[in-house]
Amino acid sequence: MPHALTAHTAAHPTVLAAEGGAAPAVDPSGPVAQLVVAALIGIVVIIALITWLKVHPFIALTIGALGVGIGAGLAPDKAVTSFGNGFGATMTSVGILVGLGSMFGKLLVDSGAADRVVDTLVRRSSKAALPWTMALIGALIGLPMFFEVGLVLLIPIIVLVAKRSDVPIMKIAVPALVGLSTMHAFVPPHPGPLVAISTVGANLGTTLAFGIVLAIPVIVLAGPVFARFAARWVDIPAPDMFGSRGSAGGHDDPASAGREARRGPATQDTASLPNGKSDFTRVISEPRSPSFTTALVGILLPVVLMLAQAIREAVAPDAAGSWVSVLDFLGTPMIAIGIAAVFAMVFFAIGGGMDRAAVSRSLESALPPVAGVLLIVGAGGGFKQVLIDTGIGGVIADAVKDSGISVLLVAWVVSALVRVATGSATVATVTAAGIMAPIAHDLSQPMTSLLVLAIGAGSVFLSHVNDAGFWLVKGYLGTTVGQTFKTWTVLECLISVFGLLGVLLAGVFL
Repeated sequence: MPHALTAHTAAHPTVLAAEGGAAPAVDPSGPVAQLVVAALIGIVVIIALITWLKVHPFIALTIGALGVGIGAGLAPDKAVTSFGNGFGATMTSVGILVGLGSMFGKLLVDSGAADRVVDTLVRRSSKAALPWTMALIGALIGLPMFFEVGLVLLIPIIVLVAKRSDVPIMKIAVPALVGLSTMHAFVPPHPGPLVAISTVGANLGTTLAFGIVLAIPVIVLAGPVFARFAARWVDIPAPDMFGSRGSAGGHDDPASAGREARRGPATQDTASLPNGKSDFTRVISEPRSPSFTTALVGILLPVVLMLAQAIREAVAPDAAGSWVSVLDFLGTPMIAIGIAAVFAMVFFAIGGGMDRAAVSRSLESALPPVAGVLLIVGAGGGFKQVLIDTGIGGVIADAVKDSGISVLLVAWVVSALVRVATGSATVATVTAAGIMAPIAHDLSQPMTSLLVLAIGAGSVFLSHVNDAGFWLVKGYLGTTVGQTFKTWTVLECLISVFGLLGVLLAGVFL
């Protein structure tokens, strides 16, 4: 019986993956040599299609997965069925969460809640504390938002803060970018960590807790600490292209549409000359936005709900009663993120001055940008299932066990290699998770969560010219290619290496 992903289990409602226990026995579809060659060729084909032929990762993963299945000895119809099963199961467990998370993030931006958090924290910070504040802002914005949206939102803030505070821009930019990128790599509900959790059978609450704990020292070391060196290596002025918050290097501020939807009634401010002649009449219409407290509660709400359920499982696994049922229900990932989305609709959007039509437009516009991500994630799940159904996964698992090398290190290396080759953190995560899935069956739940974090750490290693994020940061900050390597590439490597060290250290005690 092929291994199937399920959204939840009765005993552990926050496990986004397969039934626990040993992996079901799979008869290899061919000799070991054939399986290994098919897997290697399939991975090379996927990488070549993405990097050389510039094929969309969804198509590349689909072609590679079917090719691996047929090359490993599966009948063509069986390969298609295996891929479809993996695709559907992954979308069941991950797709709903990504959709709800995207809606929450869009309302956070359009309602002005993100602006409120940023403005409040920056206004209350001293000049010396600004790098630390920017790291916190990057982490808070990165918690519910996709990387690209968070980057477009943060860049104008980074430039304006640097200009107004007269602090070198790298001391402002590096901590903010580190906070954003670290959350993207380690913390659900981002697509990468979610699909890794689903694929290897990790507990979402445990992974979330470990991810937040790991993110703190990584952000400190790769953010404010490294920013001191980056500011000396790349001493450039803040670019002049960001004259206002409404424009960012040719990209519209993602909050501009929501800001217009939240403008209150116009008031007139008239200045008069002598003899009662009016000089000018200025029309003022300021947008409303939620309070800082409301914004912060909304951002942290799903995290608190999922963590509470995970803590209950760890502290009182055999507890029973209505309070356990309620806590487990609220801590279920789909419910926790769904509650956050409803909270955002009521307290962010409507409470911030948006009418029902504006809320509807905001929610509708949240989904198209994540369609491509969902297809990549689903195809990664299909690729994983093909590896399992052909028996390749078992061969890989046996090889890793016999090598004596740490499973966490192997996961990081696999993820990092795919990342360097393709330039995509999401592709690296889904590919590495599929390869490592059979190994995870013999690991404890805490170790499985660390496996997810090791994959996430590898997925951000060595961003270079094949990574869209590299060029986005270069264009926004006005750096040269060399300066971007000295700052953005180095900080991504620091996040990856410090993340790996933290995972390996935690693995010693588990």
